[in-house]
Amino acid sequence: MPPLQIRDYNWQQTESVVYLSLPLRGVRPGNADIFCTENYLKVNYPPFLFEAFLCAPIDDINSKAKIGNDTIVFTLFKKEIGMWEALSLANVDKEMMQRIREKSVLQAQTKAKELTEAKAVAKREDERYALKIMMEIEENERKKIEDLKENERGKATRELEAWKEQQKNSAADEEKIQREVKMCQQKKQIEKERKKSKDKKAICHIKSMKSKNTTKGNSARTIFSETLKDDCVPAPRSIGNIKIQFTPRVFPTALRESQVAEEEEWLQKQAEARRIMNEDIPELHDLKEEEKNPEWLKDKGNKLFGRENYLAAINAYNLAIRLNNKIPSLYLNRAACHLKLKNLHKTIEDSSKVYRIMKRHLRSTHPTKLYEKMLRRFGI
Repeated sequence: MPPLQIRDYNWQQTESVVYLSLPLRGVRPGNADIFCTENYLKVNYPPFLFEAFLCAPIDDINSKAKIGNDTIVFTLFKKEIGMWEALSLANVDKEMMQRIREKSVLQAQTKAKELTEAKAVAKREDERYALKIMMEIEENERKKIEDLKENERGKATRELEAWKEQQKNSAADEEKIQREVKMCQQKKQIEKERKKSKDKKAICHIKSMKSKNTTKGNSARTIFSETLKDDCVPAPRSIGNIKIQFTPRVFPTALRESQVAEEEEWLQKQAEARRIMNEDIPELHDLKEEEKNPEWLKDKGNKLFGRENYLAAINAYNLAIRLNNKIPSLYLNRAACHLKLKNLHKTIEDSSKVYRIMKRHLRSTHPTKLYEKMLRRFGI
């Protein structure tokens, strides 16, 4: 069935614009298909069709179409200013219509191709511009980083030079102090030599006076001897070492209540702890004296274990073990922490250490038969 041609349309014009109004006749606006070129306008909304072979070219790029209220309103801008005698060409046969249609399609395809190429060129230009901007930004960032590096390098160089100058000044000051000390020692030595020479002169003078006054009595000799004693300077004392011996520590416990083995063990633990504290352990630098006790660290780890802070408890037990590695309860508590954290290999390792410590302790403190009996009892 051929489409129905629209004849009841309205159009108006000015010297630069043509206004064209087409009725939609109950057709949905979305079904309208519009095709427009310089000399051809086509609107297809089945079953209706409108074609106009324009008598003069229009600006199809800037021309507009508005759909609403069952009407399509076209605003067509003329390429050449002037008044048209009619909207469509008169006396147009079918062959000429076909040629205009084909020419319009080719023009539309050409324009679409040019538009696509222009978009592609514009896209490439945009990408090139974006790449250029990114390169400039990266170059600026690189330059900024290089400037920062250069500033830091210059700062480090200046600090190094200042440190060298300070070291040189401190060395010069130290050398000056050493020279002053040496000069002071030399002055003391000179004064000492002068004093010795004066004493020798005084002794010689006294001896000469004594030889001249040999005829005098015993009283005079006594007075002379007393004067000689007063004038003589004693020699300096010799250097020696003083040895001090301290009494061993004795527990104030009565003998009937004393536990010698436990006291000896306590003393060994304290000696081991003092030995380890004398070593350079960085973890001990910030601790107080009472906090350097393995028992205190074990209680701290037990409190952390009760609060389910297992990692901190492990750190406390580790430091306590470094202070004294012969307390089995430290390994046992650390094994419990590893078990809570699912570190099974660590748990087995600490449990094995407890086993070895307890085995050595039982072997050293119990007879052989009793030791074997206790091993069987505890299943060791």
